[in-house]
Amino acid sequence: MTLNSPYFLNYKSKQYVFLSIIVFFIHFSLESQIKSKIKFQSANPFAMSDVINNLDKLDSQEVFGELTIPYDSVNNERKYPLIIAVAGSLGWRKHHYDYLDMYQKNGFATFELNSFKSRKITSTVGSQIEITTAAMILDAYKAFDKLKTHPNININKVSITGWSLGGAVALFSGWNPMRNAITNNLKFASHLAIYPPCFFDPENIDFTDKPIHILIGELDNWTPAEPCKNFVKKINSKDNVRLTIYPDSHHSFDSEEPVSHIKNGYSFKNCLFKLNSEGDVLMNYLSLPMSSPIMQKIGFLFCVKRGVDLGGNEIYRNEAFKFANNFMRETLN
Repeated sequence: MTLNSPYFLNYKSKQYVFLSIIVFFIHFSLESQIKSKIKFQSANPFAMSDVINNLDKLDSQEVFGELTIPYDSVNNERKYPLIIAVAGSLGWRKHHYDYLDMYQKNGFATFELNSFKSRKITSTVGSQIEITTAAMILDAYKAFDKLKTHPNININKVSITGWSLGGAVALFSGWNPMRNAITNNLKFASHLAIYPPCFFDPENIDFTDKPIHILIGELDNWTPAEPCKNFVKKINSKDNVRLTIYPDSHHSFDSEEPVSHIKNGYSFKNCLFKLNSEGDVLMNYLSLPMSSPIMQKIGFLFCVKRGVDLGGNEIYRNEAFKFANNFMRETLN
């Protein structure tokens, strides 16, 4: 076979076409989204009371996240709705990214908040003291503040979502005593909390009037579903808070992983903590504030047990993804 033979030329032609297709898809993939690392200043409060009462006295902490915005070659000044997403105690996992991919494909900008990596933390399972809900709520609002001037972000259409610990962030970022202590002018358009801890009984029920929705599994023994019923009933004075409980579903029901047991995970099945107006979570027997690592450890002794189950349920994983996408469409469009 010579270089000028029809067979060789045909082979070269096919090879060229194949490579051209690969280059096209790589180019399209790169240009269909614009990703950038965003840095901003936050702090390290332990309790929500630290934010409400002492925010100006807290030491600064640099935090970062990844902003992904759709690419529009025709109109590069287009403004997109934004979803700020917050991971749980195990950090960012595959099913969290699956949500972000879905949102991005449907025309939303997303911001992957990296509260853990910014502080060189990988997990808080079994301790829950390295980084707290209060710090991550502050991070979320500081990210919101940083992104408010971005030319491709619609500041009036910013939602927050999160899973487990991140679900608490999504939920309590709507608690006005916290929000008012951080900002005077930023307000999330909606809050989607996925299996958040609901075992807090807030003394002050002044929550946002924007849509709040909780998705949780009936069999969840990490952040149980039953307290969410009472929580929603109590704070729903503005008729904007909703709850979906999926049957036969554990914590992380929206993952693709089989159900497994984590021996050192905290089970809060028997816990209900008062949350006072100052932002202190109180021990459920002594009513002392758990506003430091040592006091929280003591408070957990009264009700927390070790051992939790987590893993996916394919049916309700699909239901949750459908719901999440529709929720964002309805509240951000």
